[in-house]
Formats: sequence, C-alpha cells, structure tokens
Amino acid sequence: MKKINGIILIVVLAVVAFIMLDGTYVVNEKEQVVVTQFGKPVGKARVNPGLKFKIPFIQVAHFFDSRYLEWDGDPNQIPTKDKKFIFVDTYARWQITDPLQFYKRMGNERSAQSRLDDILDGETRDAVASHDLVEVVRSTNREPASEGTLMQVVEDSLTNISVGRDSIQTQIQKKANARAEELGIQVLDFRIKRINYVEDVRQQVYERMRSERNRIADKFRSEGQGEASRINGEKERELKSIQSEAFRKAQEIKGQADAQAASIYNQSYNRSNQSRDLYRFMKTMDAFEKTVDKNTSIILSTDNDFYHYLNSIN
Repeated sequence: MKKINGIILIVVLAVVAFIMLDGTYVVNEKEQVVVTQFGKPVGKARVNPGLKFKIPFIQVAHFFDSRYLEWDGDPNQIPTKDKKFIFVDTYARWQITDPLQFYKRMGNERSAQSRLDDILDGETRDAVASHDLVEVVRSTNREPASEGTLMQVVEDSLTNISVGRDSIQTQIQKKANARAEELGIQVLDFRIKRINYVEDVRQQVYERMRSERNRIADKFRSEGQGEASRINGEKERELKSIQSEAFRKAQEIKGQADAQAASIYNQSYNRSNQSRDLYRFMKTMDAFEKTVDKNTSIILSTDNDFYHYLNSIN
C-alpha cells in the first residue's frame, strides 16, 4: 500500500512540475514575447526581461527578437530617369517595434523579411527611376581643390546635382517606414551598397570619360602652346631691343672715336708742313698697303703720291 502511495505521489509531483514548467517562461534582454490563447493574442506584449507566467497547455508564448535585424537585398537591374540601366545592391537594418502588431500581421521573421523585400525593392525601384544617373551615384556637388585653369576645366566637366544619393536613400527609408508601420516594424537605416552599370552603359561611361579627359588635355596643350608663343615673342622682342640698343651704343662710340681721330689728325695736320707731309705719307702708305701686294703690277703717273714717295726712296 505504501508502495502504491509513493508511486501516486511521484506521479502527482511530476504532473505538478510539468504544469509549472509549462506555465512559466523567461524573457531575456534580447527578446520580446506575445502570449496567445487558442491562436489569439492575450494582453500586451511582454518586453521586460524576467520570469513570466501563463496558463499551462492553453496559452502559448511566441518569442521575437528585440535587437536590430539585418536585411540584405538582391541586386536588381533598374532604369534611371535618363534611361540608363544599372544594377543596384541595397541593405537595411530594421527592428520589431510593436510585437503584438507584428504577430498579427507577419507571424514570424521570415514573413517579415519577405515583406521587406517587396517594400524596399519597390521603393528603391521607384526612387531610382525618378532621378538621373548622376543623382543616384553622387551625394554632393564637387568643389575644385584650387584655383587656376586646370580647376576651371575640371569644374566645367562636373554636373551639379540637386538631390543626391544621400537624399534618395532617406526618401526610400521614409516611404518604406510609412508602409511598414502597420506591420509593427521600423526600418532604422537604409543604404545603397553598390551600383554597377550594365555593359552598354559601362562602355558609354568609359567613352565619355575618355572624351572628357581628351578635351581637358587638348585644352591644356592649346594653352601651353599659346603661353610658349607668348614667351617666345617676348624673348624675340627683348633680344631685338637689346641688339638695337647695343648697335646704337656701338655706332655712338664709333662716331665719337672717328670724330676724335679726325680732330687729332686735323690738329697734327695744322701744326707744321712737316706734320702735314708725315700725315700724307702715312695715309698714302696705308692706302698702298691695302691695295698693293707682291703680285700686283701698277702704272703710276709722275704726279701721283705713290710715285713721288717711291721715287724719293731711290
């Protein structure tokens, strides 16, 4: 009898323990719980950590993550407003902000990820299709790093943007949250991870880059040639000015020397008959030296100075 009573006691204790275990659950810091009874939510969501109680076998606890969750989109081919096809790869971070509403509309995280695919991919497609390629690629207008012709040419080649990539991402996140609010979730951050051009667009971009760089190079070469011509022109002008000034000074010095020599000759010539004769003799000898060599034959008249002086030597 005692043995039977012991067995009954053990069974009762086991049932009680099982009921206690099924009637309690623990919520930790990274979880939030929705309790349902016959498939319908009961009360508010349990978001505070600690030991919680529920009706055994009748109520069920559904656990959801309270941390930031990851969403990674698939690259999609999307046309821009200016008809350029690009592959856009995106990612986002989201969180379950209303567990009760989330359970009613989504049920689990897998369904939420699928719903986010529809929402974020759709909003991304709409946003990219509403803007030109340059708006999707760039975030700000570029400022030249320094002044000068080079920076002016580069600045001319940059198209100003009015929206930019950051603003487009913010718009996508805002519109996605407006649609996701009724699902009990919130998109905390959205980013365009990567943009790749399709092959046709890539070739067009490369060709445009080459053309733009060639235009800049031609501009630099043209300006360089113009500057070289200006420098050469200034050099020639300065050279001619220097040569002209040097020639003027040389002629001035030569004229002064000739005048001084003539003055000396004149003074010497007017001093005496002997000086005049010496002057005539020197001039005659000088002319004779310049006009006659050992192979020269000359015929002189008797009144010629050459004849007179040569005859006086004999």
